[in-house]
Amino acid sequence: MMKFAVVSFPGSNCDEDLYYAITDGLHEAATVVPHTTTDLSDFDVVLIPGGFSYGDYLRSGAIAKFAPVMPAVKDFANTGKPVLGICNGFQILTEAGLLPGTLQHNQQMQFICEPEPLQVENNQTMFTSAFQDQQRITLPIAHGEGNYYCDEATLASLRENHQIAFTYRRNPNGSVSDIAGITNQAGNVLGMMPHPERAVEDIQGGTDGLLVFKSLVQAHLRTV
Repeated sequence: MMKFAVVSFPGSNCDEDLYYAITDGLHEAATVVPHTTTDLSDFDVVLIPGGFSYGDYLRSGAIAKFAPVMPAVKDFANTGKPVLGICNGFQILTEAGLLPGTLQHNQQMQFICEPEPLQVENNQTMFTSAFQDQQRITLPIAHGEGNYYCDEATLASLRENHQIAFTYRRNPNGSVSDIAGITNQAGNVLGMMPHPERAVEDIQGGTDGLLVFKSLVQAHLRTV
């Protein structure tokens, strides 16, 4: 059985959602670990949930990057193990330098909460291998600062290295090149604004999100 760590910061509000998705949806083991944790080496996957870490003061994720757990997250990522940041987790990963670019206020300066149609742009990652190439899916979004931005050189690098994992089919927030999720160059860190943990059971409106977590299981099985 795989061991998932769900990192909880002051202000996280999707940590229990992620815990439920892993334990009840995926039937794997999950532990909610506090932001004071300094060692994550016993886990197979690290998940950074959505919410409003530290109240989103300064910028979303700007204070969380200084939390005691973040050096452990970086060490974990440097081993090649998977790190997934969702919504605020994506913001934290960019602030911490684990992913390029930044997340800005939505173009219309309003919080958006709705199911969003997406496209899988790269199904050759440890987070997307359970999807079909160019598969169209639907996942919920819930963010006020989900407008992904990077400069032209970074965008060119993302495209060249196949780091764009998900795109919006009807860009809801102004993200450059419709980007909804990206990986690092090594392919073991993914940040995405949509919430796969909110789409793991039919009662939630769909199960497309479960394939993100099933992909991680498949990747783990290939290494053991």
